[in-house]
Amino acid sequence: MSQPSISSKKRLMFMFALTSLAILGLIIRLGWIQIVNGEKYKELAKSQQTRDIPIPAKRGVIYDRNGKELAISASTNTVWIRPREISDADAEHTAEKLAKILGLNASEVEEKIKDKRYSTVRIVYWIDDNIAEEIRNEKLKGVYIAEDNKRHYPYGNFASYILGHTNVDNRGIAGIEMEYDKYLSGIPGRWIKSTDGAGRQLAFSVERYYPPEEGLNVVLTIDEVIQHFAEKAIQNALEINQATRVTTIVMDVKTGEILAMAAKPDYDPNTPRVPLDEAVKLQLEGLSQNEQLETWYSMWRNPMINDTYEPGSTFKLVTTAAVLEEGVATPNSHFYSSGTINVAGRTLKCWRYYNPHGDQTLTEAVQNSCNTVFVQLGEKLGTNSFYSYIDAFGFTDTTSVDLPGERKSIMYQLPQVGPVELATMSFGQSISVTPIQLITAISAIANDGMLMKPRIVKELVDQEGRVVHRFEETMVRQVISEKTSREMREIMESVVVEGSGKAAYIPGYSVGGKTGTAQKVIDGRYAPGYYVASFVGVAPIDDPRLAILVIVDEPKGLSHFGSITAAPIAREILEESLRYLEIRPKYTEEEAERLIKADVIVPEIRQLSVKDAKKVLTESKLLYNIETEHQVEDSAVIVDMFPKPGAKVQENSTILLYTKDSANDAVVLMPNLTGKTIGEVNRIANALGLRLKISGSGVVASQYPEANEEIPQGTIISVDFKPN
Repeated sequence: MSQPSISSKKRLMFMFALTSLAILGLIIRLGWIQIVNGEKYKELAKSQQTRDIPIPAKRGVIYDRNGKELAISASTNTVWIRPREISDADAEHTAEKLAKILGLNASEVEEKIKDKRYSTVRIVYWIDDNIAEEIRNEKLKGVYIAEDNKRHYPYGNFASYILGHTNVDNRGIAGIEMEYDKYLSGIPGRWIKSTDGAGRQLAFSVERYYPPEEGLNVVLTIDEVIQHFAEKAIQNALEINQATRVTTIVMDVKTGEILAMAAKPDYDPNTPRVPLDEAVKLQLEGLSQNEQLETWYSMWRNPMINDTYEPGSTFKLVTTAAVLEEGVATPNSHFYSSGTINVAGRTLKCWRYYNPHGDQTLTEAVQNSCNTVFVQLGEKLGTNSFYSYIDAFGFTDTTSVDLPGERKSIMYQLPQVGPVELATMSFGQSISVTPIQLITAISAIANDGMLMKPRIVKELVDQEGRVVHRFEETMVRQVISEKTSREMREIMESVVVEGSGKAAYIPGYSVGGKTGTAQKVIDGRYAPGYYVASFVGVAPIDDPRLAILVIVDEPKGLSHFGSITAAPIAREILEESLRYLEIRPKYTEEEAERLIKADVIVPEIRQLSVKDAKKVLTESKLLYNIETEHQVEDSAVIVDMFPKPGAKVQENSTILLYTKDSANDAVVLMPNLTGKTIGEVNRIANALGLRLKISGSGVVASQYPEANEEIPQGTIISVDFKPN
């Protein structure tokens, strides 16, 4: 056997040494990775293998003060894909299937599928269950349906400026949704599992699921019924007065709780980027992205919190309160108005300068809204004293109401105030305030001088109904004395009874208030033909419960005066709200004689001729209506009637009469409607051929005729509803 040559041994030794060095290097490298950088690579491996899937928390409900749901979270479905689990060969097929079911562009979906940079990609939000089931039936690889929550506002654009809305990620971006987002949003859950490179779960991995914690529920001070009264009234006023905007706030005088806050036009928080006005919707389509954003933000802006305006003559109540408190004048102090007044070389006019008010008391000056008298009052009060009351009533700062974006007022700094500025501010010009500031101040005037902090949230409640936090009423300061408050209420009532606020008069209720008409400032100067009409009121004035502010921006109808445009709106809202709150009217003798009708027993007139029946009903102070489509002769015989003989009704009530020709209609048994909704009552009435006279909202509280009474088809039944 031949021995290896020296050269062969050298080569073997070289290879052995080289191999040994390589192995040593690998050992060192492996030791470096596993020992020195072991923790680092361990964490990197975990991050690659671990899939952390967020589980959205269910957003809390927003309730009105009586537990009515105003904003809820509805369970829905969201479509996700995992691009790494879908091969490029299957991408086109998957995209076409999804696009067909979801109504999307197939090429855009395919582009998302082929983009492997992301582990999960959301294809579409909030699809119905039937569409989700259709996708599941296709059994598409890498396509997942995840349960999600969508914010829903059951009443559409109702209270939209209060509630605000959320974005696609369920984060609040306006109103209560934004202000209380951290409470409403809850804490998201997590689903943690280990997967391989293809996204498949590892066989021996540990899976962890952390359930989401639902958000807290928010209970508002808003009363859904009073909010409905307010929105209905201002929507009608917007159309009648052809105004740019109409706003209103209703506040509980004693607590500062906001019972209603509304502005029209508004928007639907379910579709916050789609204007309700068709013209604005069309205009939006042609705008750039930045211009669209500006339009949306303008549409979402709460004008009662975020905007200022010149209050005009409604601000005279603040000046009057300061004058009375300082003892500068009494309600019976006399002043003279010649129609104009010269202040530092500038002539200021009363609105009725052409027919001056002449001699008048302070009370009459408020009734007449005489500017020249208030210029005199401002001079007597002095700048420092006047500003101290402006500050005390809260006009120099925000009210801290719990809504986002509240603005401060706009006014002169004290060193800038000269005789002319003081004069114009005394009657509500040269000062801009927010609506929430003004109604808070007027409430203080009526509330024995106590300024309350306005609030719109009552409490936070968990999912079991336990109160987590209650927001108590807060008195900010005592601004004026009880004596001054009492005098101011008497003056405010005289404005409605004898002065410019007569359109706000409600029989049986003592209403006090003040009208205002201010010329608008556009581009830094007063613009002719552009006005803001307003009315601020309190009721009942003898025991104040409700304060109301109504603002009509740029009315273009019959009048621009607050006494004609704004006061009737306030009357409508106050009258309905006071009756809803079961505040009983207190009629004067004159009102009682004019309005309260005596009870009358319905006489028996069946089998009488129409002629004789009319005579009997007229003598009983009752009206009548013959239920027939044909001409009825006086000789026709009455065969039935409603209400029945012996029923007790008020004078001038209408009795329905049925003659032989009209008596062929079927007789039906009156059903029991108690507890039923308006929709249910309508369906029952249509099925039985009955007609409805409805009052209130909610569920049926009472009905007439009573249940189980036989009545002819076509009878008008009276149904009273109450909130459920």
